[in-house]
Amino acid sequence: MNRTIRHVAVFCGLLILVILARVTWMQSAQRESLATHPDNRRTLIAAFAEPRGNIIVGDRAITGSKPVKGSDLRYARTYRDGPMYAPVTGFFSQAQGATLLEGVHDDLLTGSDPRLARSPADLLTGRQPRGGDVVTTIDPAAQRAAYRGLTDLGVKGAVVALDPRTGAVLALASTPSYDPGAFSGLSEAEGEAFTRLDERKDKPLRNRAIRETYPPGSTFKILTAAAALEHGTVTDIDAATDVPSPYPLPLSRTEVGSVVPDSQCEDASLKTALQWSCNNVFLDTALRTGAGKLRETAEKFGFNSEHFMPVRASASTYPQRLDEPQTALTGMGQGSLTTTPLQMAMVTAALANDGTLMQPHLVAELRDQDLTTVEKTEPERLNQAVSPGTARKVQEMMEHAVTAGTADGAAIDGVTVGGKPGTAQHGADVRDENPYAWFVSYAKQPDGTSPVAVAVFVDPEDMDISRADIGGGRLGAPIAKAVMEAVLDA
Repeated sequence: MNRTIRHVAVFCGLLILVILARVTWMQSAQRESLATHPDNRRTLIAAFAEPRGNIIVGDRAITGSKPVKGSDLRYARTYRDGPMYAPVTGFFSQAQGATLLEGVHDDLLTGSDPRLARSPADLLTGRQPRGGDVVTTIDPAAQRAAYRGLTDLGVKGAVVALDPRTGAVLALASTPSYDPGAFSGLSEAEGEAFTRLDERKDKPLRNRAIRETYPPGSTFKILTAAAALEHGTVTDIDAATDVPSPYPLPLSRTEVGSVVPDSQCEDASLKTALQWSCNNVFLDTALRTGAGKLRETAEKFGFNSEHFMPVRASASTYPQRLDEPQTALTGMGQGSLTTTPLQMAMVTAALANDGTLMQPHLVAELRDQDLTTVEKTEPERLNQAVSPGTARKVQEMMEHAVTAGTADGAAIDGVTVGGKPGTAQHGADVRDENPYAWFVSYAKQPDGTSPVAVAVFVDPEDMDISRADIGGGRLGAPIAKAVMEAVLDA
């Protein structure tokens, strides 16, 4: 063998070794990243090769799978009452991916979760087992009441209902909504449907219940009251205050009034102030309590933290640095304070649960196709937001607001209900923007425990309604009442 041939043979041998090393590296170290790469068509084909597990509400599947002809993606997702449950399920689309429960529990629903039982045939063929089911905590009657209440008004809005005792999410509605089944496939028409939804001015793809934040307005007064009582700023909710109405905002020439006449709010007690939503008392109470203590209490209720249930919810914000005017304004739920409807439901639920805040959760259990439990959610205490004594004093005030105040629209015959309406100014020029309307409430059983707490948010931007007619008691209370009745009647 001459020298040239020998060099070529050595070079070719080295190339083969390099190729073998590269293949070995790809099959071992890069195996997982290549298998899950978004451009790997085989992964996409596998995801749609079999019918998917389902998302369950009550005892009924609200999702399904249908065969697709003429495509290597054999099955597409279907939805029952899609717009009503979209804030819960999210979507699972051949083109757009997966969101919310469809995304968080994709492994279980597709059958790739290692906890799922594999049959002998699966083990021999290497085939994935059938997908499991996600059983939600949603109460179908409460969800229907929430969704219909918002759609009947024809507004952008959201409703969240919780079981204060366990943290279970009973209703999670957001409007306007969308049908996830309208773009679950790969067709051009389905792609255009998604684009139209994405470009709409009213943003139906947004989850207003857990992902969008807004100023809470007067509903935040229940937290202001809780903070003041917990820190000793106020000790007697029936004692008259020495607070003028309208209230002079510190370090400014601004005077803040209330919706009711000044005579009703002048020197009003904390209980009377919550009854008539007197801004002056809560501005002064917040200022005397201080931003640090208000923030501390707000954070015990869940502010300034994201929440996972297991779907992620955006953090509500009590700001870190506030001057005196800004601190006072947070007392009435204005200024730079923002919250999700979920967060206000958490505040209301904790107060109804004697100050104990439970971790909100949307999934009751994960189960295999043979109905065996893969994972069960146990109620988890998140925080003792305030003492039981403080919580009961706020309950007393909220219940008085229902029986003899601005929250009377949520009253239910024979049931103890606590509530608080609110309106929230927003926008660069509050004179040109319709305020947001809020309502929070809870209902009690005869033993004093509460099975339901509700937060209703309404954006009346597109309503044909005067500013004077916008209020949480008028727009939100009927929805909250219907949701509470649905839970109580179950």
